[in-house]
Amino acid sequence: MSEAGTNPPLPADQPQLPYPLSEGHAGFLDGEEVRGTSPVAPTSDLRGYHPGVFRKRARLDPSQIEDRRGRSLGRGVAVGGGGIGVVVALLLVILNLSGGGSGSTSVEETLRDLAGVTVGSGSTRSDLSHCRTGADAEKSEDCRIVAFVNSIQSYWQGQIRGYRESPTVFFTGATTTACGRATTEVGPFYCPADASVYIDLGFFQELTDRFGAAGGPLAQAYVLAHEYGHHVQDLLGILDQIGNDREGPQSAGVRSELQADCFAGVWTANAVETGYLARITDQDIADALSAAAAVGDDRIQREFQGHVNRETWTHGSSADRQHWFQTGFRSGDPRDCDTFHGSI
Repeated sequence: MSEAGTNPPLPADQPQLPYPLSEGHAGFLDGEEVRGTSPVAPTSDLRGYHPGVFRKRARLDPSQIEDRRGRSLGRGVAVGGGGIGVVVALLLVILNLSGGGSGSTSVEETLRDLAGVTVGSGSTRSDLSHCRTGADAEKSEDCRIVAFVNSIQSYWQGQIRGYRESPTVFFTGATTTACGRATTEVGPFYCPADASVYIDLGFFQELTDRFGAAGGPLAQAYVLAHEYGHHVQDLLGILDQIGNDREGPQSAGVRSELQADCFAGVWTANAVETGYLARITDQDIADALSAAAAVGDDRIQREFQGHVNRETWTHGSSADRQHWFQTGFRSGDPRDCDTFHGSI
């Protein structure tokens, strides 16, 4: 970990987690409560990236990133997990391109719609050793992602007992995971079998151009923070409890996705205190909410299928995704992210 501050841990007398923690799983630390107190600067008129997001002297840790860009999959690569594992990963993906589960018609239709779409193409292997400080994050998208990942993990390191770092894997086109083979079209996802986040950075341009999100640095951070929300769920044993209840607006699968959105909002509320970000603006929050809305099941189904089928939802509506991100951001407390009780 880089030398950045972490938040004091949360108290033990907050509302219980949605599921009892299985023996051996991590838990929230006891201690003084810190809610979101990140300063929110006046709204910027600029769209997209605006300088001053990061603290220039913050020390970055690129070792939290595995950069596979430009590498060929080749042959004879052993991949653990098999076909079932990749289904799990796809169901957990924040930006699964439709609302269906494994083998559903909606998934097949959407992938056909996106046939031939390639993002993040390139064959030159990258080197992240130049990502050393927040000043580098101001100049380079690669370093910006390193800084966001460092900040997200720094926050959860201070909140989760026994937190284990999860690497973010950059890839282009396709890559192997312990959950199976994954392609760019899948979107960013978390693989529980190897506890890693996978992303083709070209997806961020797709998020704007194809899905209509506003863009901006916090839209990117939202995507990453959501995936790390799944890592937190994995550590807490929540993912183990979902079972086959993965489709429908009130399903455990949708509730887990909305909780990950809430966890993303919680990190955002505390991001400045991690020592990496200089400020969060009103425009940053608007950009994150735009990204959340862009990947709502109802919006994606309406755009790519021409109709909405609530019973095949896997991630929740645009409104629900925005609501739970805002819930986390306004509270700054992960214990307020109980999406598993009552109606969503």
